[in-house]
Amino acid sequence: MSTVVETATFARADAPAAARRPRLDAVDLLRGLVIALMVLDHTRDFFHAQAFTLNPTDPARTTLVLYLTRWAANLCAPTFVFLAGVSIELQRANGKTPAELSRFLLTRGLWLIALELTVVGFGFNFAWPFAFLQVIWAIGLGMVAMAALTRLPRAAVLALGALIVAGHDALDSVRAGDLGAFAPLWTLAMALGPAPFGTGFVAYPFVPWFGILCLGYGLGPVFLRPAGQRRRLTALLGVGCLALFVVLRFVNGYGDPSPWHAQAEGWRTALAFFDVGKYPPSLLYVLVMLGTSLLLALGLERLRGPLADALLAYGRTPLFTYLLHIYLVHGLAMAIGMATGVPASAFRNFIADPSRLVALHWGFGLPVVYAIWLAVLAALYPASRWYARLKRQRHARWMSYL
Repeated sequence: MSTVVETATFARADAPAAARRPRLDAVDLLRGLVIALMVLDHTRDFFHAQAFTLNPTDPARTTLVLYLTRWAANLCAPTFVFLAGVSIELQRANGKTPAELSRFLLTRGLWLIALELTVVGFGFNFAWPFAFLQVIWAIGLGMVAMAALTRLPRAAVLALGALIVAGHDALDSVRAGDLGAFAPLWTLAMALGPAPFGTGFVAYPFVPWFGILCLGYGLGPVFLRPAGQRRRLTALLGVGCLALFVVLRFVNGYGDPSPWHAQAEGWRTALAFFDVGKYPPSLLYVLVMLGTSLLLALGLERLRGPLADALLAYGRTPLFTYLLHIYLVHGLAMAIGMATGVPASAFRNFIADPSRLVALHWGFGLPVVYAIWLAVLAALYPASRWYARLKRQRHARWMSYL
């Protein structure tokens, strides 16, 4: 029987079978797709010859394929964070009491932060300590905050998310260096910058990403509607986000720190129009990425066959697959590098200092990067499918933390 059938559940591990709601394949397929795109992006980081010498979304210098490769990967983080918010509402709807939900969010959030500071950071860098605060940390701290905020009316949390997403760009002119002793807190909360403890950096400041998490939680009931209503509302939200993006981007006013400009060629002007800021995620970035993801979710619902099975396997084991892919991609880069004469030491402390690999001219063209990406996805699939099946069969409480 195909795994497209909705057999796994969002319910608490100890809930009776009759109380469990079926998992939504639309959610798992979308999550699986963005995991696959994330693996592509990280494969490009480790294997592309220009990964650290060329901004792939620079409209004046990039190629169309390179731009689209990176732009598609930009869907990943906001979709992950949004769906993390949706999943909180789905757990509440599946029978967790307010106390149980708060306790779970607090403990899982702290667990995710611990993973980011240890297992994840080491996997990317192969050196420790290195504080690489990315999407896992942002989701983790967001869950800690949501442990309290889920006691509020859902509409209030949705309004807070909308206020953060729409309003934080007004603070773009604030610089951490101007805040004295509060500079580290501002970096953690609002701005890309060095980690305030040890070595490393804050790639995902908490507050803007928390706004997206709140949106996911506030809009969670949309995903509990009957299929026809859910699809109509999802389409309306997706189209609305994209329409608002086009209007705001066209007037080149508020919503992103980098206005677009006409380029020497028309297609490059189009690239500039869609090149919006992720660090931190601007309003326009959130609109175009979430709008695109919501519409993709509608198309993915019709997907069947082996590709759907693979995306469901990744999407039903997101943290497990995420952790596994980091070590697989980094380890594979080191192995291939050593086989081609690049010392293993060049792949250690890689994120903190890529200059050694740049000096050694390490890397390949995009066709090779895509081939390695497909090989990595193929290698991940059996493990992800096995763990998805294990979670479906056992419903052990500890599995909700991995």
